[in-house]
Amino acid sequence: MEKVIFQHLPIGAFGTNCYVFGDAVSREVVVIDPADKPDIIESWLDEKKVRLKAIINTHGHFDHVGANARLHKMTGAPIWIHRFDAYMLTKPDVGWKLEGPNALEAHDFLFDGQEIALGGLKVKVLHTPGHSPGGICLYCGDHLFSGDTLFRLSIGRCDLPGGDFDTLISSIREKLLGLPDHVQVFPGHGPFSTIGEEKLQNPYFRTS
Repeated sequence: MEKVIFQHLPIGAFGTNCYVFGDAVSREVVVIDPADKPDIIESWLDEKKVRLKAIINTHGHFDHVGANARLHKMTGAPIWIHRFDAYMLTKPDVGWKLEGPNALEAHDFLFDGQEIALGGLKVKVLHTPGHSPGGICLYCGDHLFSGDTLFRLSIGRCDLPGGDFDTLISSIREKLLGLPDHVQVFPGHGPFSTIGEEKLQNPYFRTS
């Protein structure tokens, strides 16, 4: 079994699941969806003596990116996001806007099929539009970070600008449900799940 660093940090007014994930040997990690409280995130990184390679946003909605700029300033780590959602980091998005010190453009763009090296680990980027045009999931070994694409026994909302129900369902079917049943699903909000549980119990996908 791969040796990984994994930490779940539920933060922000909307209960966003922020994660720290990386390689236990090299101590190289990424922070996924820093919604708020960059001081808490940085304190954990310092305590565990890990090296932050990047700040990754699974999509551009404000409740997943609110601490981007402040965490970048604290750590120097670049911000990565899919190019289709990059505009949301600095411009109005569904009625909310990141302004002043909370707004910062992405430093690089992620793409479907890209592999991010973290020490001896390879984290694969899966482009899963539907909740937003640039939504992604991150897959490595037994871990799937599903952002707001797939929740436990549910799916992300599709009624925000750029959302589309049919596209989201296709993304999940084509990119996620083919993964092994034992893969753990770590969503952007709410409790964890597994791919097997979602195939059997999620009302949008179960076949029996």
